[in-house]
Amino acid sequence: MNGLALARYYYETVGRPALERQFPALMPRIAVGLAGEGSECLGFDDALSRDHDWGPAFCIWMEQEDYQAYGAEVQAAYYALPGEAAGYPARQDSNMSGERVGCLCTQDWYRRYTGMTEGPVTLEQWRRIPESFLATAVNGEVFYDPLGHFSAIRTRLQQYYPEDVRIKKIAARAATMAQAGQYNYPRCIKREDAVAAQLAMAEFIKAAISMVYLLNRAYTPFYKWMFRGLERLPKLKRTVTLIERLSKAQALEATGLIEAICLNIAAELRRQGLTKHSGNFLLDVCPDIMEHIQDEVLRKTHFMQE
Repeated sequence: MNGLALARYYYETVGRPALERQFPALMPRIAVGLAGEGSECLGFDDALSRDHDWGPAFCIWMEQEDYQAYGAEVQAAYYALPGEAAGYPARQDSNMSGERVGCLCTQDWYRRYTGMTEGPVTLEQWRRIPESFLATAVNGEVFYDPLGHFSAIRTRLQQYYPEDVRIKKIAARAATMAQAGQYNYPRCIKREDAVAAQLAMAEFIKAAISMVYLLNRAYTPFYKWMFRGLERLPKLKRTVTLIERLSKAQALEATGLIEAICLNIAAELRRQGLTKHSGNFLLDVCPDIMEHIQDEVLRKTHFMQE
């Protein structure tokens, strides 16, 4: 049983009966699920994940007014629940994990990952939030939410970036891929600067992975799970295979793989109508991409800026 399935089982068989018994009046105003930080919220947990911050647990999200009035009492009731469930031992939270499960305030939870209690509204607000924070805010599952407020914010975030912001990020990723991979990496190799070459390679791979997510309209998760998450995306499967090969390649092969990845990305940019440029040097397509931004202020920012 993975962490998400265990969380639902724990809530339905242990948590829900206890909460309904102790807080019947609050039940219509809470949301319950498992989301946020941790591999189990992405469905990526395995046997290695179980040494810390893993085990029977769930989140109880309450509106700010209810949280201030009843949060401590609900948290005490949560702590009093049996720790073991379905044969799995009690969760062992590390000192660094913070408040990932238990009783949480909805407004504080969204502020933690977006900077705002209701999530971003303006283009500038959307731009300021790291991709991985948005991925964290919408992962996992909500098991119960009769009030619907927590899920309403979540659903709006899941609808993805405003198109202008997505296009701006695509332009920035294209610029980084060209600069780090197509231009600087081969130059570093020719100079026999191994450290600089590895740094350029890392920048290219990070930008390429983010680009695949953007072209699939999905948020890029925390770096540890960036590549793993690509397996769920429908577009650019060939590019994902090339990125994996690139991570293991020697310098001579790597240069060719970089160009093959950029060729695939350029083709997808054309398929999505973001450029008519026929070349594969991604720096050249950036001005074309930027012209598709409707917001005048955002269109005039430098394409290397997110």
